[in-house]
Amino acid sequence: MESEKIDYAAWIGLDWGSYKHAICLQPADSGPVERCTLEQKPEFLHGWFMNLLARFGGRKVAIAIEQTRGAVIHFLLGLDSVHIFPIHPKSLKNYRDALHPSGAKDDPTDADLLLQFLKLHQDKIKPWIPDEPEVRLLLRLVELRRKTVGKRVRLTNELTQLLKEYFPAALDCAGDLDKVMACDFLVRWPTLEKLQKSQPETIRNFYQEHNSRRRDVIEDRLKQIRSALPLTTDAPVIEPSVFLVQSLAPQLNSVIDAIAKFDQRIREVFEKHPDAPLFSSFPGAGPALAPRLLAAMGSDRCRFSSSLEVAEYSGIAPVTERSGKAKWVHRRFACSKFVMQSFHEFAAQSILYCGWARCYYDQKKTEGKHHHAAIRALAYRWIRIIYRCWKDRIPYDEDKYIEALRQRKPAWLESLAPQ
Repeated sequence: MESEKIDYAAWIGLDWGSYKHAICLQPADSGPVERCTLEQKPEFLHGWFMNLLARFGGRKVAIAIEQTRGAVIHFLLGLDSVHIFPIHPKSLKNYRDALHPSGAKDDPTDADLLLQFLKLHQDKIKPWIPDEPEVRLLLRLVELRRKTVGKRVRLTNELTQLLKEYFPAALDCAGDLDKVMACDFLVRWPTLEKLQKSQPETIRNFYQEHNSRRRDVIEDRLKQIRSALPLTTDAPVIEPSVFLVQSLAPQLNSVIDAIAKFDQRIREVFEKHPDAPLFSSFPGAGPALAPRLLAAMGSDRCRFSSSLEVAEYSGIAPVTERSGKAKWVHRRFACSKFVMQSFHEFAAQSILYCGWARCYYDQKKTEGKHHHAAIRALAYRWIRIIYRCWKDRIPYDEDKYIEALRQRKPAWLESLAPQ
């Protein structure tokens, strides 16, 4: 969509807030600038925008806002006559500082600045075209799944530390703490004393009911339980710890269940998308990262005009700053963190499944780069490949890419065994 060719009925600057939104509106007929404040309630948003669209007879209006998600965006997505121009917060801050060097900031002023920014630079910014609903659903699912995995890691770490302080035997006998069996184990036996009082057959049945059926493993755990000595018998340590364990274990169990449901729904949505075979073709993507790569790239093939745009958007492309004789190259901080993590984690997985990726990573390590810098360099290369496959709608072909690499004869490819 080329915004400069659209005859908008009005331009709007909207500075959103958790409780109130400041709005600045300029009709296209050069009428006076109108300002108002709306409460963050569906009825207020709905009423104001319905009146706006009725006022301009359903003609298109352009709105500048500092976000691409959240309550306001979710509402605006349902309005076909509204074109959303997302303004990066850093861009608005620089614009504000240029006009107000004092550093003063106020919501109504920001709404005015958003309006000015949109009107004066409309030819340089693109309206946000939302992905198709299936891709937006997938993006929401994979983002929330990753957050849920983060919660699982935090709960597991907290539980591990707590058990080390009063019940270390559970770390061996309960199994992996990020599994349902461990959660149920700790709810049932929160102390070594209670565990040792249980009959061996009861414990044996518990393991078998949780699909831990290797007899040698079960018997080894039973021996550990019988011979285990308590780290402490101090009641002021044990009693509060038990309370917390019995609180954390059900939370962790619930998070594990939520991740399983996320995985099932992500798989269902991903497999129905026509680009699923394309993103599944990348080595190391797998069921977790392939949907994330699809969600990161989206369905609109006009969204990115080059692989460099993808690299910059994701934060994988480095930033170079020069001043006089000084030069500083660093990673991007203003970027989509989830997209950056997706490409970074995929690149890290690819070295386990892709020969040339391993060679490239090893070469970067030989050059003195630390692990994450080497992975970012590999991710930058992968983005060029992913972009071309995505743009041409063709799956990745390992043999074809290696043949193209061999024609260019990069030094780092020499360690790749011939196929």
